[in-house]
Amino acid sequence: MNLAPAQLSEHLKRGLKSLYTLHGDEPLLVQEFADALRAAAREQGYTERTVHTVSGAHFDWSEVLASGGSLSLFADKQMVEIRIPSGKPGKDGSAALQQLAERAQGDDSTLTIVMLPRLDSMSTKGAWFAALDSYGVTVKFEPIDRRNLPQWIAQRLQQQGQRVAAGEEGQRTLQFFADRVEGNLLAAHQEIQKLGLLYPAQNEGVLSFDQVENAVLNVARYDVFKLSEAVLGGHALRVQRMLDGLQAEGEAEVLVHWALSEDIRNLKRVKDAINAGRPMPMALRENRVWGAKEKLFERVLPGISETTLVNLLQAAHKVDGIVKGLKQPDWPADGWQALHRLAGMLCAQCAAPSPTARGARPPAGGTRGL
Repeated sequence: MNLAPAQLSEHLKRGLKSLYTLHGDEPLLVQEFADALRAAAREQGYTERTVHTVSGAHFDWSEVLASGGSLSLFADKQMVEIRIPSGKPGKDGSAALQQLAERAQGDDSTLTIVMLPRLDSMSTKGAWFAALDSYGVTVKFEPIDRRNLPQWIAQRLQQQGQRVAAGEEGQRTLQFFADRVEGNLLAAHQEIQKLGLLYPAQNEGVLSFDQVENAVLNVARYDVFKLSEAVLGGHALRVQRMLDGLQAEGEAEVLVHWALSEDIRNLKRVKDAINAGRPMPMALRENRVWGAKEKLFERVLPGISETTLVNLLQAAHKVDGIVKGLKQPDWPADGWQALHRLAGMLCAQCAAPSPTARGARPPAGGTRGL
């Protein structure tokens, strides 16, 4: 049974189940959900709690199985938490988890909570995960993306009796806040709590831009995959900020270059496939462009010419040499400066409106200038 995190309150009103599996890469959301489960369990008499952290290939699962099958003399009900930081229980763990899942059916004396990181598709298709999902409640925690982060911040502020000003000023405040904490939800939570301590019930709980600017630290964390989405989205200022952040965090120049050049290569491949008569959905699938990038490719490809993509490929080739220590005429010698320039070139093309959006009529055949 799958449960969305936002459905927890309604779910708890119907009573606790005996088995929960929590997985995702947002530790704050996982921890808050687990805390809510523990609080509800304590109210229902689950007074004893044991925690098992699975570490290494030689972990002894017999102890986990034993704790789930016995109660102490001083408790009628117990909570058993199994934490698997690697997301890989191994052969013995797989068998043990299947046994625990089957045993959870009809067992009202033990509440089992299995906590996992973000799982790949192979793990979710494993027999052990299928058993957990079949016999219990599975909750997947998706990251809060940049687009939804201002709204998430506003909701958290509201929970502690605060809000930003109405209108454009409030939106600017939330956007500034999101820029400071992007990619670091736990730190965002801490910064929100800090505002609650600094400005308790002042001015009816309304926070000004200056108050947020002075209080909120720059704790943003970035990764190259989010950088790729920002570039394809045409968000020039965000791209510059992310590149600066990646450099400050010590990210490898070659990895950032790989992410940018891979997008350029994929754009060229898909463009070539479309020019050869492939429908765009088929061309995207054949080049393994899925998810958020699929929509971004669909938006930007009609506005990028074949010549532009060839020039971008040549630029990416030059930057490849620069980040490896070579010099290129008319290009910065510094690798990060060259990456800024390459990202800016691609970003400018992705931000440009497509021919149809500018009012141009697509040519016959429906290829929209491709």
